[in-house]
Amino acid sequence: MKARLVLDEKIVFEDGSILQIRIWSVARPVPPTLHGYKYSLFFGRPGVCLVGFDNERGKGDHKHVLDEETAYTFVSIEQLLRDFRAAVETVKGTSL
Repeated sequence: MKARLVLDEKIVFEDGSILQIRIWSVARPVPPTLHGYKYSLFFGRPGVCLVGFDNERGKGDHKHVLDEETAYTFVSIEQLLRDFRAAVETVKGTSL
């Protein structure tokens, strides 16, 4: 079974910042994760990541907020989206 795209959303704001969310359902977890999703959530400008949540092979679930990278505990897609949007709101200073 190939990966199945679950969510693909991109918003370009008036100030040029970009919010992009891509989530796939995968047949096998991306090591070392145990869940069945591959995801990449981005907020920033071209070439500049202000907020990013992803689960890269070998690194597992983690997030980038400004210049800091930390582990992220994946619970569900819904929680992932809430946590990402909260981090974006904090960095951007406004509600989405």
